[in-house]
Amino acid sequence: MEKRILLADDDIDFGTTLKQYLELNKFEVVWAKDGSEALDLFKMHSFDICIIDVMMPKLDGFKLSKKLSKKNPETPFLFLTARKAKEDRIKGLSLGADDYISKPFDVEELILRINNIIKRTNQQQTISLETDKEEPIAIGKYLFDSKNLTLSINGKSAKITEKEAQLIYFLFTNKNKLIPRDDILAKVWGQSNFFSGRSMDVFITRVRKHLKEDPNISINSVRGVGLEFVIKD
Repeated sequence: MEKRILLADDDIDFGTTLKQYLELNKFEVVWAKDGSEALDLFKMHSFDICIIDVMMPKLDGFKLSKKLSKKNPETPFLFLTARKAKEDRIKGLSLGADDYISKPFDVEELILRINNIIKRTNQQQTISLETDKEEPIAIGKYLFDSKNLTLSINGKSAKITEKEAQLIYFLFTNKNKLIPRDDILAKVWGQSNFFSGRSMDVFITRVRKHLKEDPNISINSVRGVGLEFVIKD
């Protein structure tokens, strides 16, 4: 079955060419000419990946990605941009982008990156099926329900994303020992590279915030090696 791509780009010449090339490579492409149209299409259809231009009218790529992630945080996306500023790359990655590619670029390279992201996402969904089978478990003072994607403490329950649940589950099953970064990336992200590494750092920060109400839980970074998920008795 063809993988469906949401392409959001206001450049008519570029968008037409890219859409045709993607379709030649057996992708189904739904093309939005601005960020607002892309958001409407995302609400109506499901996509395997989103390709988002940073500079667009009505709703720029960064703002659009935030709204898409709220709607469905598990749909991967990558940014296209004509700008090469380091700050833009960092901002894109901090928003959870799976990749970031500057124009002009080699379209064959883009195809490879798209296929790698979709493959990695499918691997992550396999991991999530494993955690879904678990009954709610106690993590310190928290109750972690991976099936319903919730963390509860002191009568309060918070929703978490599937990726956050996968990461928490993996850290918990390897608690109180040093976990190499590459092991986390391999098991939760499916591969180890610059983009997955930056994504992991973002999600580690999110998980720390989720677990901050229990002082007996800590996620300690060992520079250049990995992490320790510590739960004190």
